[in-house]
Amino acid sequence: MVTVVPRDTWVYALRLPHDPRAARVARMTVRSVLDSHGRSEVRDAVQLLTSELVTNAYLYAGGPVSLRLTALADGRLRVAVWDGHPRVPAPFGEPPGDRVPPAPADAQGGRGLYLVQEYADRWGGWSLESGPLDRGAGKLLWFEVGS
Repeated sequence: MVTVVPRDTWVYALRLPHDPRAARVARMTVRSVLDSHGRSEVRDAVQLLTSELVTNAYLYAGGPVSLRLTALADGRLRVAVWDGHPRVPAPFGEPPGDRVPPAPADAQGGRGLYLVQEYADRWGGWSLESGPLDRGAGKLLWFEVGS
């Protein structure tokens, strides 16, 4: 008889204020968590994509951001970012999701969501604007990396 031991599962959550340093704090937190759990093989991609989502939330949502890192039993890592703005951008829409074209080479920005679709294995998002209390509750964007 073979015994199957599931991979280490864990969850970390972080609430970030509306502050221009939030993306840096998120990157440092992701690096520390992934290094402490021996997940360096996905560290660079997760840091980059997390930073892009937190930066977009800072620029467009105008309020605090919540970050959640979850190690799933099958080895995948899921990162979710919540912010207070209800609009779900491409490529996070309904499956198969809109594709984001590459930014022009001379553009100052516009590469973050393109990077998510290129480096994440899966991604998605939900608008939370119509809830039981009918209050604008923002959106949740997520991506997964790993086996």
